[in-house]
Amino acid sequence: MSDQIKTINPVNGEEIATYDYMSETEMNDAIAACNEAFHDWKARPAKDRAQIIRAIGEELENSKEEFAQLMTREVGKLIGDSRSEIALCSQICQFTAENGPTELADEERDIPGGKGVIHYAPLGVIYGIQPWNFPAYQVVRYAIANLMAGNGILLKHAANCTGSGLFLKDLMERAGLPKNLFTVLRISHDQSDKVIEHDLVRGVTLTGSDRAGRTVGQKAAEQLKKSVLELGSNDAYIVLDDADLDVAVDACVSARIYNNGETCVNGKRFIVTEKNYDAFVERYTEKFAAIVMGDPTDENTGLGPVARVDLRDTLHEQVQESIKNGARVLTGGEVPDRVGAWYPATVLVDVKPGQPAYDDELFGPVASIIKAKDDEDAMRIANDSRYGLGGGIFSKDEAKARKLASDQFDTGMISINGFNIAIPNMPFGGVKNSGYGREHGGFGMKEFVNAKSVYMMS
Repeated sequence: MSDQIKTINPVNGEEIATYDYMSETEMNDAIAACNEAFHDWKARPAKDRAQIIRAIGEELENSKEEFAQLMTREVGKLIGDSRSEIALCSQICQFTAENGPTELADEERDIPGGKGVIHYAPLGVIYGIQPWNFPAYQVVRYAIANLMAGNGILLKHAANCTGSGLFLKDLMERAGLPKNLFTVLRISHDQSDKVIEHDLVRGVTLTGSDRAGRTVGQKAAEQLKKSVLELGSNDAYIVLDDADLDVAVDACVSARIYNNGETCVNGKRFIVTEKNYDAFVERYTEKFAAIVMGDPTDENTGLGPVARVDLRDTLHEQVQESIKNGARVLTGGEVPDRVGAWYPATVLVDVKPGQPAYDDELFGPVASIIKAKDDEDAMRIANDSRYGLGGGIFSKDEAKARKLASDQFDTGMISINGFNIAIPNMPFGGVKNSGYGREHGGFGMKEFVNAKSVYMMS
């Protein structure tokens, strides 16, 4: 392993910056300093913690342009997507500041012979392992909820967005967060296992692939430490017989291409009934073919690069394997002859079980369109997945769509007649191989707390 982390611009392959890995001593000292800061932080009233979290949200807005430009350089996000990501992070801070003190307040219940009190006590230092596709949001999602709860935060960010992790640390401290309470660990995977084993670390949260989730979840379980896993998916968007095709096509294009197609809750499999299939495929392919790759800092660009060349190559291998097993490409599907991690907007049809396009997560701008016989068959195909993070239903009958979403769709988050990624006041998380635990909506504030029962006997 190199003794340095190098960040590379995926647009042109040029080096952005280098960072030294921590030694084991430096890592252990950082964990101890975070734990010491936690003990001071947990003693503060919830309303005081909320005030600093509100200030972090304000500082995110103040630093939006500088932070957005950095994220786009590091991972190739469209600049508009980077700005909207930071705006979402600010909204998360405001929601948490407004609702945290109430969510975490003591609850009282009648018990035989007295009064029961439920007190939510912070656990301690929480370790987060986060990916590169949302360099700010993935961190803010777990960190802000746990700071509100009174915990300390360790972050191992993806190597290719190390700069974004350090920028966020400095931003939080500018906003008044005590030093060392949010700590970025510049460490390797082997060192990461030692963090999970560390006595001062009380919980682990990961956003990543299901393979990474198994590894980290097993390691946390060996140490008897709670974990929250937000993993990948191949989310199904179902176009029913009575769907409005104008709405469905536009939303499904956005659902696949948003964030260069590199989002866990992107729409990835588009399941269309026979009645609408031909028209949907024609219109969808026309829109995808018109998406032009270009400079992600140009506000008029439709698609930036994939975040790294190796990720682009893996995506192309999945496309080629799907074609070998019967899928057809209607547009895209070829690696362009240019420097950088580029991959075109791609549409696959004749997608069936046994192909990566059906079974696995394709992390990039590749849409898999699947024909269903009817509405019932469409729901069957949607649930025919080892994943269950998000999904969508398109139908003019909203009551029917709501019932299908509630009663039959085996996934964590369902959009009806639209596409959403995350909203601060709604829970975020999945089922099956998409992980466990919930963030947002107040749920994340209580994932890593000790719900103490205090029995007051009169």
